[in-house]
Amino acid sequence: MSLLTKGIGAAKKVKHHFQDEIKRRTPVYISPVRRIERVKTSERICAMTFDDGPCRLPASPGGDRPLTLSLIDTLEKHGAKGTFDVVGDTSTNYPDVAGKHGSASWGGEKYDHYPDINKDSDGGAANCPELIERILSGGHEITSHTYAHILYGWKPLVYGRRKFLGDIELVLSDLEKLHSLMLSKYNYEIKLSRPPHYVDRISNHLTSYDAYACMGYQYMAASFDGAGWLPLSSYQAEVEATWKPMERALDIDPDFFCGQIIFQKDGYNMARRTPIADGLEKQLELLDRYGYRVVTVSDLLKQSPFADCANGDPAYPYAKKLLETGFCPAFRDNTIRVEKPVTRGELAMIMFGTQAANDRISIIKSGEKSHFRDISTSHPYYAAIKLAIKANCFTVDRVFRPDVPITSKEFIFFCGSMFAKSPKNIPYSLSRVDVLKILADYI
Repeated sequence: MSLLTKGIGAAKKVKHHFQDEIKRRTPVYISPVRRIERVKTSERICAMTFDDGPCRLPASPGGDRPLTLSLIDTLEKHGAKGTFDVVGDTSTNYPDVAGKHGSASWGGEKYDHYPDINKDSDGGAANCPELIERILSGGHEITSHTYAHILYGWKPLVYGRRKFLGDIELVLSDLEKLHSLMLSKYNYEIKLSRPPHYVDRISNHLTSYDAYACMGYQYMAASFDGAGWLPLSSYQAEVEATWKPMERALDIDPDFFCGQIIFQKDGYNMARRTPIADGLEKQLELLDRYGYRVVTVSDLLKQSPFADCANGDPAYPYAKKLLETGFCPAFRDNTIRVEKPVTRGELAMIMFGTQAANDRISIIKSGEKSHFRDISTSHPYYAAIKLAIKANCFTVDRVFRPDVPITSKEFIFFCGSMFAKSPKNIPYSLSRVDVLKILADYI
């Protein structure tokens, strides 16, 4: 293993440790946008996502067909459906020069270029209509990896020298460009998105979650790394890295991949090789052996939408009905958390969170002063709380108490204003299941 590869591996560990620490310290809020990494199910079903394509260039080394077509052929040989997380076109990401071969900036120092620098015309949905048509005709899914694959905000670790958008309007414009292309040319509506390099922070307290809420998207993450992006000492080592960890995981626990989303690459890795072209066959053979079905992410979510609540769990039918009718029963990490009582702020967000998405951006950009002493305008619930108060669902003064559990008396008042009818004989201490059931029954 080269020093460069060891350095990349060490940087990856530092990055994951850093992200885990941020995740541990960050409060989790009810949200119209759920970060979907995996879902709860006992069924042997999983999804595979392929980033950065479509790619017209052949697999490397030794390929003679466009990489995207090679991946589709392999998927369909096994009766699998893929989710292709595509870009639009990176040809405007200049002036730029190639970074060091094998480094994170291999495809460009200032921007990403797919499938490679100065070869942008061989990748992306705008340049490869024949590949987009082939993806769709095979029943595979297309999701948004943005049009130009420019970072939403500054990422000092690894990508500190990269250009970034840094403004919510620019992010929305980029997302809308790919969305409109797919809708106008293919009559295909994108529903899921993954930000470039998982950079969420944009600016001014706004993040990818705000952008996706405005677009009506869910945040498509992943729970297992297919490793095809990582350069190793040889191509053979890279191919083995795509399937050996999967083999070990299944050997320990045959149900390991139930509900998981597997991250893959529809393009070159940092060494300009495509180990997924050979590794995908081995991955699918393993999953076949253990009786797994590989479906699109959207089909996976139809089977089970939540990370901690599946069919048969007490809250499941109520949370699912609320979700399907446009409300927000889940937290940003895609959990329901039935053991946690519903707070005043959460109740406002459950019922008004989707409606408040655009209001939240307007409030923050306008510099509006908070109406409350205990909650700022940048709080994830502020816009929804304003709408709930406007609908006369709460009686408040200058203190809202967003983190205080809702009382039965307050909930009766809320439902009376929201639905013009109030629940009767409800428990004095309301559980989350109680609240979700009543709301689901009333909508």
